[in-house]
Amino acid sequence: MTETIRTSTPSPGPSSNNSAAGITAKGLKGGQLGLLAVVVLGISTIAPAYTLTSALGPTVNEAGLQLPVIFLIGFIPMILVSLAYRELNADSPDSGTTFTWVTKAFGPWVGWMGGWGLLAANIIVLSNLAGVAVDFFYLFLSQLTGAPELADLAANKALNVLTCFVFVALAVWVSYRGLHTTKLVQYGLVGFQLLVLGLFVAMAFANWSTSETAIPFSWEWFDVTRIETFGQIAAGISLSIFVYWGWDVCLTVNEETANGKKTSGLAGTLTAVIVLAIYLLVSIATMMFAGVGDTGNGLNNTEIHENIFTALASPIMGPFAILMSLAVLSSSAASLQSTFMSPSRSLLAMGHYGALPEPFSRVSRKFATPGFATIAAGVMSAGFYAVMHVVSENVLNDTILALGLMICFYYGLTALACAWYFRHSVFSSVRNFILRLLCPVLGGVGLFVVFGQTAVDSLAPEFGSGSEVFGVGLVFVLGIGILALGAVFMLIMARVRPGFFRGETLKRDTPALVVPE
Repeated sequence: MTETIRTSTPSPGPSSNNSAAGITAKGLKGGQLGLLAVVVLGISTIAPAYTLTSALGPTVNEAGLQLPVIFLIGFIPMILVSLAYRELNADSPDSGTTFTWVTKAFGPWVGWMGGWGLLAANIIVLSNLAGVAVDFFYLFLSQLTGAPELADLAANKALNVLTCFVFVALAVWVSYRGLHTTKLVQYGLVGFQLLVLGLFVAMAFANWSTSETAIPFSWEWFDVTRIETFGQIAAGISLSIFVYWGWDVCLTVNEETANGKKTSGLAGTLTAVIVLAIYLLVSIATMMFAGVGDTGNGLNNTEIHENIFTALASPIMGPFAILMSLAVLSSSAASLQSTFMSPSRSLLAMGHYGALPEPFSRVSRKFATPGFATIAAGVMSAGFYAVMHVVSENVLNDTILALGLMICFYYGLTALACAWYFRHSVFSSVRNFILRLLCPVLGGVGLFVVFGQTAVDSLAPEFGSGSEVFGVGLVFVLGIGILALGAVFMLIMARVRPGFFRGETLKRDTPALVVPE
């Protein structure tokens, strides 16, 4: 990784039809991805096998038998927000996505915080992905060799953190080498995990009646009125939002996608719909086989919450259980690698427009990737994981809950930015009213309601793992504390790089009337 790099700088001159907004090229290579490749990257980033093994238990703990309807409710703001992303991307395709679009709508200060929220979410999930990869790596070695003691190596904190660093370094290396290498890796890993999940679902449906904790399917699982409090709904949705999160990577690679204005937006929506179908099938099959009890294989058993599939793979799949361990390992490893595309390109855009120090704007001459930004994202995620592994009793659960706060913040902000940015054209047609006003506002407001409820609830130390900092719940400290830290960094950058905050490099702009192509 020592080849010469070139620095991209904001161009003051016109750039296609986005000249008024100041959007300029950053040195990324266009036309590298088609629709299928972008959808595969989106599914890889969401990582169905990884997200389900991490989030299924905590979500059942909040929603109980209403797990399927929570997944459906959580999907509603996701699809609404994805439509807002499509509109913004069609008007102003830019790898900075939330950072760029919120800046254009609300100005540099709000835009910077939107970009920070996106970066924080990615750094949190990268550390989480690395943690799951470590756990399943040693579990896979244990199953492969028949030596149970190998699985216990993941509990050794020093070895765990060191192994995490190795996984992050490998993911950074692949990401640094560009989208061609990434695409080849992802086709194999995503295909494998989907095949294994399909086998898991088929065998769970076939064998559910043989389980001691089995429960029959019921349409009442889709009845939201059976959830007792709004707090449960908010927490359940926050967790389900985590399992959908990642489709927006499809928009992050818009500058490197063939016909990125249309392809990236369509890929994001398709990815969300495909993942919804996967989650409903897996959640129903798992509930039927395991039930929602708090003992044994029951999904409310807190002892199996960190890795549901570890407990259920053998009872459901028998001798094929090793495939599930390998699927979760490949899922988390694949997502660890593909997820780096989002923070690296967001950091690139923020550096390019002068919102971060100049080194972040550098692009690899050989691979046309955000070289410095990719390495920086790797260092930050590995460092965050190391710290969390020391202070949290349940690092996966706490980071998932904190991640939900970050997602609600920057997704909601982007959706509201869409409505404000297009405010002059929302009444020009029924289509514009629905896609540029109604859907974005409903999605954005809904996410901020969940954000507020979860933030209030997470003040209590018992929220999440029970870890606390000076009597305040660790989830609140992570979620709100990281946003507050972002505000501090923003004030520092405003003093160091004032041009962006004066609107000199990326202007606040609103099209008077945009007619869709």
